[in-house]
Amino acid sequence: MAGQWEEIGNRLRAYRLGKNFKASDVADQIGVSRAALYRLEKGELVKIETLEKLAALLDVSLPSLMGVGVEYYGNAISFFERMRQLEENVVQILGNFSPISFLLLSNEYMDHLRTMLIESTDISGPGQKAFADYVDRLLAVLKERRQTALAKKTPVVSILNRASIERFLHAGLVGRYDLKPNVVKTRRAWARSEVERLVTIFRKPPIGTQIGIVETFAPEQTFQVYEKSDSTFVTMSPYRLGDHPNVSAGIAIVTAAPEAVRLFKNIIIEQWEHAKHGDSGAKLLEQLLAKAPV
Repeated sequence: MAGQWEEIGNRLRAYRLGKNFKASDVADQIGVSRAALYRLEKGELVKIETLEKLAALLDVSLPSLMGVGVEYYGNAISFFERMRQLEENVVQILGNFSPISFLLLSNEYMDHLRTMLIESTDISGPGQKAFADYVDRLLAVLKERRQTALAKKTPVVSILNRASIERFLHAGLVGRYDLKPNVVKTRRAWARSEVERLVTIFRKPPIGTQIGIVETFAPEQTFQVYEKSDSTFVTMSPYRLGDHPNVSAGIAIVTAAPEAVRLFKNIIIEQWEHAKHGDSGAKLLEQLLAKAPV
């Protein structure tokens, strides 16, 4: 039961960060101290009346806050914070990524991602600064997530798709289509660097990392299966961190429903059986690099 309250606290923090609410603001509005709110986010037992107030304030349903059935996230910051939480004590992550698992990207990619996200919007005036602030808050969560995963050497089983990698190399790391040719050339070079990094990972994977690439049709939807010691979660997301990234539109979900876990694990297992690994996977990537425009 303690684990359930801890997960409620995790979801509370994720939704709060997505709303950009300070702990003190939330505490004042529901009539508790800031220290009490932090204890709630750490998993302290809480009255149902308090949860109802929190759900109303954060504009989520009480079942979503409690993790009954499916958790819904209409905000990328909330969702990636939830992913970071799930990765804290995970045994293994199984994932179908398009085009590449964020955890396998380079340190330089964070700067590239900010560039793509900022140029992906036509917002001007005060809205432009608000979006830039949103992007920076999102990147702060992603950086913390990446640092934790690297420090803990989080085991990752990653399935890539040939078509997604080809598109990644062709488009380059861009946030929009109307960029000048010399800019596109630079962005393609950035993308090539990431795929060349993948070649190295295929041939000499870090401890705990297993990676494969499939040439046949694969699901375009990004999803992960988080296997923990006492539970398993599935996440599905419309948010993209590759070429033409999207962190503004769509609804991500998290669920521990046994049927969902079974179905998505089966997809990974089936794809893994048909994927190229090791040197054969590296050679396929090298073929894609040789054919890609520069």
